[in-house]
Amino acid sequence: MSEPTAPWLFDVIDGTWPAARYVRQGPWILREGQGGGSRVSAASAAGPATAGDIAGAEQAMRAMGQTPLFMIRPGDGDLDALLEARGYAVKDPVSAYACPIGQLTDIPIPRVTVLQVWEPLAIMREIWAEAGIGPARLAVMARAEGPKTGLLARFNDKPGGTAFVAIHDGVAMLHALEILPHQRKQGLGQWMMRGAAHWAEKQGAHTLAVVCTRENDGANALYSRLGMSVVGQYHYRIWQGEETRR
Repeated sequence: MSEPTAPWLFDVIDGTWPAARYVRQGPWILREGQGGGSRVSAASAAGPATAGDIAGAEQAMRAMGQTPLFMIRPGDGDLDALLEARGYAVKDPVSAYACPIGQLTDIPIPRVTVLQVWEPLAIMREIWAEAGIGPARLAVMARAEGPKTGLLARFNDKPGGTAFVAIHDGVAMLHALEILPHQRKQGLGQWMMRGAAHWAEKQGAHTLAVVCTRENDGANALYSRLGMSVVGQYHYRIWQGEETRR
């Protein structure tokens, strides 16, 4: 984890993609995700943890009906080693990208290419569902308390993709960006990012951010082409043989 981490990163993740419930237990912040994926289900350390603390967190997460899962942030090297020794495997290394809003509002978006819609339309729900983003993740979007919207991309007068964007403390974070397979390689990804920036600028945000797994070559290439900088990295540790969907 060599990249410097923006001090706001993890607060913005929690603020724009919130768990159903947060529980402070010993050195942990436990998240009840209700099926919404790793970001809303992983425990994170708020202080030094021992092997005994890990056992208590495991018990609490299982009581929530969740597979024990830990988010490993910069500075969590000792915890990472403890979990590895306990039999936990690395899951989904993630990079976070960000840029000033004005960097992506310098050119106008072609008319009706990106529409701002909230609540999500049926076609948006269908696109997300095809990508495995179902009711539990839609519930995460509904829980976000700050300014938020859905984005619907169109190309050749047909739906092209969708995304969700929300704002926390002046930072807009885009989540659940999905472009339909037959509409890819048309530049819709960059127009969606620019659409998010134009919307966020009107809401008074100063920064646009996004997170994606480091194995997602297409997404990483898109954010790099847009001139966004890596502002943090993290990964999860999960018990080998148990899996959750991110």
